[in-house]
This record gives sequence, structure tokens and C-alpha cells, in this order.
Amino acid sequence: GWLGLTRCMATSQQPYLQCVRNTLTAAMCIQNFACQEVERHNKPEIEVQKNPELLLNPVVITRNENEAVLIEPSINSVRVSIKIKQSDELEQVLVAKFMRFLMQRADRFFVLRRKAIKGYDISFLITNFHTETMFKHRLVDFVMQFMEDIDKEVSALKLGVNSRGRVVAAKFLEAFC
Repeated sequence: GWLGLTRCMATSQQPYLQCVRNTLTAAMCIQNFACQEVERHNKPEIEVQKNPELLLNPVVITRNENEAVLIEPSINSVRVSIKIKQSDELEQVLVAKFMRFLMQRADRFFVLRRKAIKGYDISFLITNFHTETMFKHRLVDFVMQFMEDIDKEVSALKLGVNSRGRVVAAKFLEAFC
């Protein structure tokens, strides 16, 4: 039945999520690193990108053409960009609006960037200051929980839109019957 399908989808996503978790955990080995150009400054090297020797190789983990994660580590920061599954136009609109809503409130999420990397829906920036004040495994858990929950949220939003559409259509058609 339908429950079996849900369980199957959840287990098919597990290897993808585990791969993202392992890669992100390995990329979290970041440390304090002062800016080499301006004294007393410490900027995320993944954002500045002035010194290629301070950047590690970016990793793209792809589940399918519509779902991917880009992990870009550097000496003092990690940028995680997520492309969220969007199978139809309604999901594209819902994801765009929902991500815009979240990114406008980026100051409430310490690691959320205000603007996503091109080609991705949302991006997180984790710096050495975050790993010094928070547990690394909790930061990884936060990103993983976000990835797991976002699909559920988009599906719930889609069901809500469809059910409201059915009610509106029924009311509209009552006038003709």
C-alpha cells in the first residue's frame, strides 16, 4: 500500500543522506585562519576565494538530476548548497517562495546565507567561529535535519494548495449546477 511506498522512498534516500553526512563531517575540520591580506581580519576563505591554496576540492553529491548537494570546504569555512527536489511547476514555485522566506530570515539561522549559490536553492555557510561556539556534530545534524524535513514541508504545502484548489473548484462549479 501507500505506507510501503513511503517506507521505500525513505530507505532509498538513506544512502544519499548518509553520504552527505559523512562528507560534511569530514569537511568540518576547519580552524581559525587570519586573512593574509588585511591584518586583524578573519573572513571565510570560501567566500573570498583569493588564495586557491586555502580552498579544498568541492564535492557534489547527486541523488538524481533534481537533487544535489555541493559541499565547498576551505581552511576556515564550509559552504553547503542544496538543490531541492522539484518534480513539477507547483513544487518549483513552492520551493522558490519557501526558500526566499527562509533566506529573508537568515539572521535567525546562524549558518544560513542570504543568497544561494547559482544553480542551488539554498546555501549554508559554516565558519570556524560556528564550530568553536557550537558542537560540530550538531551543525551537521542541523543541515541533515533540514534536508530531511524540507521535502516533507514542500509535500505538505503542495497538498494544502491542491486541497484548497479542489474546494475552490467545487464552489465555483456549484454556481453552474
